[in-house]
Amino acid sequence: MDFGNEIRRRLPARADRALLAAMTIDIDKLTEAELVDLNHRIVERLRFIQQMRAHATMLKFRIGQRVSFRPDGRAPVVGTVTRYNKRSVTVVTAEGQRWTVAPGLLAPVEEGAVAPRRA
Repeated sequence: MDFGNEIRRRLPARADRALLAAMTIDIDKLTEAELVDLNHRIVERLRFIQQMRAHATMLKFRIGQRVSFRPDGRAPVVGTVTRYNKRSVTVVTAEGQRWTVAPGLLAPVEEGAVAPRRA
């Protein structure tokens, strides 16, 4: 099956089809060094896209905002956002625990909500 034709057939606009045709790379003609370089560039681009996605999610929360998250196998944790990191957010609990959390795992806490108590 020719995946290029299948993708072109599914694209709605003629301009999109032209763009895809211009972007097609015949990897069978690349040398090993060119393939390694292409791989590095692809990985770098994917990391950049992930960083931008994490950054956009991170900006949904502000420093000082109360948030919650649920660590694996533990009760929900409530704390305050204290810092933006490169790909994560630092959250400090009322007990002084410091957590580094992916922003996608955070949820805002309602202002009137009471933090869960430990037994």
